[in-house]
Amino acid sequence: MASLLLTQPLTATNISKSPLSGGAKPKIKPLSRRSSISCMATEVPDQPPQQARKLDRRNVLLGLGGLGAAAGLHSDHPFAAIANPVLPPDLSTCHKPTGLPTGVDTKCCPPYSGTIIDYVPPRVPTLRVRPAAHSLSKKNIEKYNKAVQLMRELPSDDPRSFTQQANVHCAYCNGAYDQVGFDPKVILQVHNSWLFFPFHRWYLYFYERILGKLIGDPTFALPFWNWDHPDGMRMPNYFTDKSSALYDEKRSNAHQPPAVVDLNFPQDKVTPPDEQQVQENLSVMYNSMVSGAKIPLLFFGSEYRAGTSSGTSAGSVERVPHTAIHVWSGSEKDREPNGEDLGNFYSAGRDPLFYSHHSNVDRMWNLWKAIEGGKRKDISDPDFLNAAFLFYDENARLVRVKVGDCLDSKSLGYVYERVDLPWLHNKSKSSKTKGKAKSVAMGIGAARAASGKRVALTDFPIKLTDSPVSVVVARPKKARSQKEKEEEEEVLVVEDIGFDHELAVKFDVYVNDEDAPGPDNAEFAGSFGNVPHKVEHGAQHKLSLTLGITDLLDEVGADDDDSIVVTLVPKQNYPVTIGSIKIVLAS
Repeated sequence: MASLLLTQPLTATNISKSPLSGGAKPKIKPLSRRSSISCMATEVPDQPPQQARKLDRRNVLLGLGGLGAAAGLHSDHPFAAIANPVLPPDLSTCHKPTGLPTGVDTKCCPPYSGTIIDYVPPRVPTLRVRPAAHSLSKKNIEKYNKAVQLMRELPSDDPRSFTQQANVHCAYCNGAYDQVGFDPKVILQVHNSWLFFPFHRWYLYFYERILGKLIGDPTFALPFWNWDHPDGMRMPNYFTDKSSALYDEKRSNAHQPPAVVDLNFPQDKVTPPDEQQVQENLSVMYNSMVSGAKIPLLFFGSEYRAGTSSGTSAGSVERVPHTAIHVWSGSEKDREPNGEDLGNFYSAGRDPLFYSHHSNVDRMWNLWKAIEGGKRKDISDPDFLNAAFLFYDENARLVRVKVGDCLDSKSLGYVYERVDLPWLHNKSKSSKTKGKAKSVAMGIGAARAASGKRVALTDFPIKLTDSPVSVVVARPKKARSQKEKEEEEEVLVVEDIGFDHELAVKFDVYVNDEDAPGPDNAEFAGSFGNVPHKVEHGAQHKLSLTLGITDLLDEVGADDDDSIVVTLVPKQNYPVTIGSIKIVLAS
C-alpha cells in the first residue's frame, strides 16, 4: 500500500482534509499533493439550525476524506459539502439512548426547559485549586463527601441531582441526542474526536459548581485522581469507604487499594510487581503526552463536524490511559455483565470516582500545552471553537456553552495543584539496548508474540484474533533531517478498525519487535482501546488509530530504514478487523 505524503500543515484551513481524519475516501480525483487549499467559514449565531448552517467552505479537499464522504451524510444531503460546528442538542427531542447495552433499559434525558441562557463564567476573586486526591486533607474529604451526599439527596428530577448529573454523560455519549437539523437523524457522540476534552471540561465545571453551591462554598474544587504519579496510582482510600457518599459498589473487586492502576489495561493475565507496573505506567504517560502527542490532532483526536455520527479517532490520552482506567475500575463481568459502573459509557457517571478520574484527564490538557515551553497550541479551526453544548448550572438554569470559551481553565476560575511529573522525561529505551530483561509480563507477551504470523499489506483487510500479526509497512521518507522531523511528525495509521462496540476491545502496537516486549520499551507505539457502548442501530462504526512514531524510530534505530515491521498484539475481546495500515507525514 502506498503511503501518503502530506506536504501541507494541518491548520485551521485544512485540518478536515488530512488523512488522519479517517473518513471514507470518495471516488473522485484528488488534488495535487501540493495544491493550495483555502477554507473560509463564518457562523451565524442564534439563528434557526437551517440558517446557522449556512457556512461557506470553498475548495474542500474531499480526496483526503472530508466531511462529504463521512459516514451518515449522503452525497445529495443539503450540507454534504459544508463543514459545520456541532450544535447543542434540542432537549425537547431527547429520546431513549441508541447506545445502551443489550438488555439494559434506562433513560438519560434531563428535565426540559424552554429557556436557554448563553453562559458567561462569573469572575472569581481567587482561582480555585483542584488538589491531588491522594493528598486531600481529612477536612476536605469530609467536605467532598458532604457535597456529594447532598447532591444524592436532591429529587431525581432536579437537573442538579446526582442521578441527573450521571445522566449527562449517558445522554451525550450513548445517542440520546440527535444532531439538530439532520434528516435522517444523526446522533451526537462526544468521544473519539476533538470534542472529548472540551465536553468533559464543561461537564466537570458545572458538576463542581453545583457541589460548591450545595455546601455554600464557592471555593470548592474537585480533587483529581493523580494516576500519573506513583503516589497516586491507586484508588484513593476514601472512595472505598462503604459508609461514604463517594462509594460505588460496582467497582472492580480485584483493583481495590493497594492494587496499582494499570494505565494500559489489560496487558496480560499475570499482574507484574508493583515497581514494574509503576515504570510501565510512566512510560505510557510519556508516550501519550510527549512522544506520541506532538501535534494537536494526535492529542485531541480527529475532527468531528455536524452531520457525522462520530469522530473517527480518539486522541492519545483519551485512548490511553483514559479508556484503560475506565475498564480497570469497572466491575468484573461475573458481577456486572457490562462492566458497570465505570466500565461502560452509559453508567460511568454513576460512580463518583468518574469525576476525579476525568479531573486528571482535564489536567492533562493544561499540561500538554505547557510541554516544549508552550509551543503546543489548541486547535484553531472555527468548527472546533464554535461547537456547543447544553448543561444545567448550579442555579438549575439551562445554559449554552461553546468550546472556544473553555480553552483556558483559568477563564473558568480554576487551576490544578502543582505536583511532580515523573513521566515528563521518562523516555523509554529500546528492548534491545536493555537486553530484553525478562519480567513475568514480558515473558508472557513474548510467548504470545512468538505464535503470531506475518502478513502482507495486500492481505488486508485482516482479522485480528488471539495471535499477534506483523506486517512490513513502507515509510514515506527515510533519513529525515532534524528540521524535517520538527516540521512533520511521522504518523502510523491503523485504519477501519471494526469490532463489537459493546466489548472492552484492546490491542497493542509495536514497531520492529515482534516479541512485544512491553509498554516500557521504546518499540511500544501505543494501544487501541474501547469503553463498552452500543453504537447507533447496532451499526459497526469503524475507527482509526493514529500513533506518532518519529521519536520511536530514532530510539530503535530505524530512521534510515525504508520500511518498518508493525506488530498488532490482541489483548482483550477479539476478533477485530483491520482495514489497512499506512504511514503519513503530518505537521
